[in-house]
Amino acid sequence: MERTYRMCERWSDMNLFDWFGKGLTVRRQSLWLYRRGMKHVKQERHAEAIKDYTAVIELPRVPADIRAMAYYNRALVHSAVSDESAAVADLQKVLKLAGATEQVLTEARRRLFRITKPSSKS
Repeated sequence: MERTYRMCERWSDMNLFDWFGKGLTVRRQSLWLYRRGMKHVKQERHAEAIKDYTAVIELPRVPADIRAMAYYNRALVHSAVSDESAAVADLQKVLKLAGATEQVLTEARRRLFRITKPSSKS
């Protein structure tokens, strides 16, 4: 496990498209980055997770459903590090994105409501 992580760490310095090669589709490339972002979150490596989710979002021709998931998960990470304005911005982008799945849209609405609702603390 540690050896695999060290290998991935070395590869992250490489140009991702060189590493992926020409045989992988944009969908597979984006899912690989998305899953790596999820692993970073589990290890509480928030900055790295945000980088991977941002890379997915910025990939040309990435499928809309994956882009929406990346925006949503990046919003969760922003919220976890108390950057609520960035979280709200990402959630609003999810809601405007054509092609997002209904599940992602529903979860984005719920999270946006929780973040923006007035606090009951006085």
